[in-house]
Amino acid sequence: MTRRSGILQAIRIPLLVTSIAAIIPVVCWAGNAAPPNQETSPGAAGEKLVKANDCSSCHAPDRPVVGPSYNDIAKRYQGQAGIVDKLAAKVKQGGSGSWGAVPMTPHPDLTDLQLKEMVEWILSLSGPAAAQHEAPAKLYTYTLADGTTAKLDFPLFVEGQQPKVTKAVFHGYEMFDSYCYRCHGQDVTGSEMAPDLRNSLKMGMTEGQFLSVAMAGRAEKGMPSWAGFLSEDDIKQLYEYVKGRSLDLVPVGRPPSEMD
Repeated sequence: MTRRSGILQAIRIPLLVTSIAAIIPVVCWAGNAAPPNQETSPGAAGEKLVKANDCSSCHAPDRPVVGPSYNDIAKRYQGQAGIVDKLAAKVKQGGSGSWGAVPMTPHPDLTDLQLKEMVEWILSLSGPAAAQHEAPAKLYTYTLADGTTAKLDFPLFVEGQQPKVTKAVFHGYEMFDSYCYRCHGQDVTGSEMAPDLRNSLKMGMTEGQFLSVAMAGRAEKGMPSWAGFLSEDDIKQLYEYVKGRSLDLVPVGRPPSEMD
């Protein structure tokens, strides 16, 4: 071997080793590539659309709110021929009758493809889930002005700091004072335009009924639907504030709160 060929051979060997070393990580990376993005899986687009729109104002996966639960919808319609197109058209047009008298708001801005993806995701759910036994709700007892007591399944006041109301009740007051007082009166005192909600609750209106009316509205009486603008939690907090006013436990005006 000449001196020149020996030098060339010495150069080739490190270059070959370097090239192999560069290839190995690439092969290993390809073999251990991350799994495909879960959002590309069937149904992910529909679920994302459902959560991005106003569906949760009236529906929940496992319990009725204003409308039926997604599980109940899946149980009723799964496997029916042509049902995706029928339900997609129903969501787009709105209406009532299939699940009661409360109308579903129309969704004309959604495309046919988006509507089908949403319906397909809902129909893919498990349907009737095994009944789950919920722990009994904690009750909060309050003494009223006449000496009687009222038991609620939510707290009106911060524990040990009465009369400071909870954040939820205070948020209910803020929303009532922003959106509801024009028709239902300042501090829930009623007006000529709409009923005194304190009396409605005293006469037996439940939280579920309150939620249903607020979400669906009463077009024949000029009350708008708040679905899509207020969430289920917003309406529940409104209910808690109105309940406190109906029991004369929450004062008129801005109530003291834990944020003060």
